[in-house]
Amino acid sequence: MILSLDAAEGVFRLTLPPGTTAEEGLEFAAQKRRWILARLDELPPRVPFVPGSVVPFLGEPHVIVHEPLARRGVWRENGTIHACGLAEHVARRVTDHLRSEARAILLPRAHDKARQIDRPVVRVGLRDPRTRWGSCSSDGTISLSWRLVLAPEDVLDYVVAHEVAHLVHQDHSRAFWRLVGELTPNVAGPQRWLKAHGHALHRYG
Repeated sequence: MILSLDAAEGVFRLTLPPGTTAEEGLEFAAQKRRWILARLDELPPRVPFVPGSVVPFLGEPHVIVHEPLARRGVWRENGTIHACGLAEHVARRVTDHLRSEARAILLPRAHDKARQIDRPVVRVGLRDPRTRWGSCSSDGTISLSWRLVLAPEDVLDYVVAHEVAHLVHQDHSRAFWRLVGELTPNVAGPQRWLKAHGHALHRYG
């Protein structure tokens, strides 16, 4: 029996081998109660996109401020994310703004790196996956998490380079990693950052 924590979702998953009853699984989980509570205490708190929340943009903290009388939509300025309109619309407006910023940053970067290796990109799409930061299909379609815009820029750049390198190598061979190193100046640092902090990006919004 395997009990694991999905840090992004904040839920536990219990995997039972064939022949194991649900009652046996629940008894096993009950025996792990102290471990479960300790892991829950370690999870970073969820951060909704509401006035007063601190949200990272390219790794730098930004405070969300509601500007009910402004007529500018959402804009960033001096460590602040300003959102106009009704208070109940702030979360949606901030989410839309961050997705738009992610599109403006990630898509051109992916196409630029693809040009560096003379490989065509059919399409670059943005999604919100829970288990990976990006993917690249054999037909040249790249998918990236919009939440990368919350991470430091070198982390974002590494993930884009990683997926673009898959246009040449659909594996993780030595040749693949050499190409990743040619496409981005830092590999090990972003890998460590994602391992330590990546799950926390799913706590925003």
